[in-house]
Amino acid sequence: MFIQTESTPNPATLKFLPGNTVLQAGTADFPTADTAGKSPLATRLFAVDGVTGVFFGTDFVTVTKADAVEWDHIKPALLGAIMEHFQSGQPVMDEGDQPSSGHAEHHGEDGEIVGQIKELLDTRVRPAVAQDGGDITFHGFERGVVYLHMQGACAGCPSSTLTLKMGIENLLRHYIPEVTEVRPVAV
Repeated sequence: MFIQTESTPNPATLKFLPGNTVLQAGTADFPTADTAGKSPLATRLFAVDGVTGVFFGTDFVTVTKADAVEWDHIKPALLGAIMEHFQSGQPVMDEGDQPSSGHAEHHGEDGEIVGQIKELLDTRVRPAVAQDGGDITFHGFERGVVYLHMQGACAGCPSSTLTLKMGIENLLRHYIPEVTEVRPVAV
């Protein structure tokens, strides 16, 4: 088994491509070790000293490390943990704990606008962000402001504010005049 690694715009996050399907659909975010219980792979990765976050996409795993830890010191252990997991035959996620689309539900009068926002995120934004080892999901819409949740490599990335404001906000405002601003949220 050969696992490729790619750097991401976030220097604290590295993207691992195991050459296998990680998730059939959706994404899974584990911002702390306490949230990893429903994933044998995430639990295994958090066992490596210095890991502070794990994120899964369809064909990749991103790992975020503590600032005090160097990639050279933990990368071999992470590669080993990923390889051991896929060779063990264990599932990535426990049965019954399959990820959803990631978008928050929206109930209210702005349903059509929210549908357009989610469609643009799914077709234009999320595929590009996945290339960098992260995800951005819809969290809410209120009085022209779109609230988005940043996950994986996007969470804590130095360039995420620029991406959010100059990229996503401009895109949404161009196609949906009701959108006036985009803001990140921490969940």
